[in-house]
Amino acid sequence: MTSRPEVTIVDDDAGVRDSLALLLGLHGYAVRTFASGEALLEAVQPEWRGCLLVDLRMPGMDGLGLQAALRERGIRLPVIILTAHGDAANARAALKGGAYDFLEKPVDDGLLIGMIEAATRIEAESHAALTERAQVERRMQRLTPRERQVFDMVVTGRHNREIAATLAISPRTVEVYKARMMDKLQVERLPDLIRLSMTANGAVGAKEIAGN
Repeated sequence: MTSRPEVTIVDDDAGVRDSLALLLGLHGYAVRTFASGEALLEAVQPEWRGCLLVDLRMPGMDGLGLQAALRERGIRLPVIILTAHGDAANARAALKGGAYDFLEKPVDDGLLIGMIEAATRIEAESHAALTERAQVERRMQRLTPRERQVFDMVVTGRHNREIAATLAISPRTVEVYKARMMDKLQVERLPDLIRLSMTANGAVGAKEIAGN
């Protein structure tokens, strides 16, 4: 897997594909190109990163149809729509459908690079947040039902004696459960435990991709 930011180009015009690939390659991007939405759908993988640069008007499946098909497959990469002059209404429809943004052809190189930088940065932040949440969820699954009860009460600010009374156990037993729970979750301090709880509940993390 490349460590460079990735951009996937979908455009039926070979000249457009080549020129965009050259431009993006010069700016350090790893580039994939496809001549149709159908070709992309045959190749796309869930682990792909970065963003998509998609022509709005193509023979067969157009940009809006491709965008919808990707969403149905759970592919949440930011989509930047390329549109010819006069396609603004369709471009707005793309935004309503979850596209990150759109650019009119002929594309301004500086504007395009800036938009791609923003889209790939947001995707990277979102990916990092989802990865962190998955790691936290795996740790949470190590807890026994009673340890999870103690966890839920600790993070809401309840003291040992309150927890003990609620669960009909001794405060000393609560301490034992807390120690086991914090060891399994790999945290040492209450603030870390609270942050972990917020991450598990989806309250902490990077911005989600626009429209997703």
